[in-house]
Amino acid sequence: MADRSTDDDRTAKDQVAKDQAAKKGTAKDQAVREGTVDGQALDEVVRFTSDLIRIDTTNRGGGDCQERPAAEYAAALLAEAGLEPTLLERTKGRANVVARLEGTDPSADALLVHGHLDVVPAQAEDWSVHPFSGEVRDGVVWGRGAVDMKNMDAMILAVVRQWARAGVRSRRDLVIAFTADEEASAEDGSGFLADEHPGLFEGCTEGISESGAFTFHDGSGRELYPVAAGERGTGWLKLTAHGRAGHGSKVNRENAVTRLAAAIARIGAHEWPVRITPTVRAALTEMAAVYGIEPDFDDIDALLHKLGPAASLVEATVRNSANPTMLNAGYKVNVIPGEAVAYVDGRYLPGTEDEFRVTLDQLTGPDVEWEFHHREVALQAPVDSTTYANMRAAVEEFAPGGHVVPYCMSGGTDAKQFSRLGITGYGFAPLKLPPGFDYQALFHGVDERVPVEALHFGVRVLDRFLRTA
Repeated sequence: MADRSTDDDRTAKDQVAKDQAAKKGTAKDQAVREGTVDGQALDEVVRFTSDLIRIDTTNRGGGDCQERPAAEYAAALLAEAGLEPTLLERTKGRANVVARLEGTDPSADALLVHGHLDVVPAQAEDWSVHPFSGEVRDGVVWGRGAVDMKNMDAMILAVVRQWARAGVRSRRDLVIAFTADEEASAEDGSGFLADEHPGLFEGCTEGISESGAFTFHDGSGRELYPVAAGERGTGWLKLTAHGRAGHGSKVNRENAVTRLAAAIARIGAHEWPVRITPTVRAALTEMAAVYGIEPDFDDIDALLHKLGPAASLVEATVRNSANPTMLNAGYKVNVIPGEAVAYVDGRYLPGTEDEFRVTLDQLTGPDVEWEFHHREVALQAPVDSTTYANMRAAVEEFAPGGHVVPYCMSGGTDAKQFSRLGITGYGFAPLKLPPGFDYQALFHGVDERVPVEALHFGVRVLDRFLRTA
């Protein structure tokens, strides 16, 4: 005869085990539903940022860059997460990576999530830490690309891998793209992908990339989180002045250098008129509300003054601009050259390109020719879209005291090239930064770095947004 007490004990133990298993299952199910970011994802985003910084992808322009090692690194991590990444090159060594993560709703529009792999040059002697060390010191990851934009690349990789572990899927298909050549012409990167491989982006109607949802501290205790919903157009210009070559000691009223210098001086001194686009109007309206100010659009400079330090988020985008950047003329001090060349970094707001062209014709005058050395469109994205609302909600969940506001980028991103495919682009690379951390100054600056806690925040916010996008 069996010992009944032993059977009862065994039954009780079995029930406890079942209860524990049920609790574990419930926790796992909740994690799957919520896409809870785990400790591994937090560790990986730091490691991936550091590793990518160590891969020197300096883009010096003129094709002098090799992104392939970084592309292979990213592709391997995506493959480990069960994706099937494709590597594509227009030029040998200038690799791009594209992969698709299928969503749960085949009828939903797809979302493009993209970041570039190249970085601008860095002079090691100017830095406190070697720019390609990827060193993690005192809770900060150092190196070129830490904010522009290998941090976001790492966030994307960490989230995708987290989802693979937890079995999480978004509603929409996500197209993940890591591109080459963003820091130059994008001809080997997003331009090549958009022109030659549009099928990889089938169904994509919106995209996110740099640069938005970072903490802006205004000095009074407020935290703003600007999300980019527009970009000024790119108008890099080449100016050429022709004249009569001659001896440097002779009178020469057709001096090419003099003609070019006069044109450059006029361009540099020109006061561009105020032009308020819908994105900038929304930015000023929401920022004014944060500060309890009635926005006066008839006196933009006075409004910017009232906004204090926060005005720096919009002041470059209330006007077009043209800044002379390079000069090239002559080959000997006592020889007047017959030609002089200059380059100008021009930027124009949506809807103002024709005005920009006419103004340049007037400023250069009859003795100087100008042409676009590189040209890309200006962009606008709606701030009343569901996607923008989801970005706002994701930031506010993890930064409840912050104020999410739209803004227009003064420069440009790969969103310009992807707009050829009908993709509306937003800047959304979330980072929670401490006071005194000048995020904007570190773009292309010395001692570029990102706090570990900012990366952790970014992964959590990006995970939250992509699950609800």
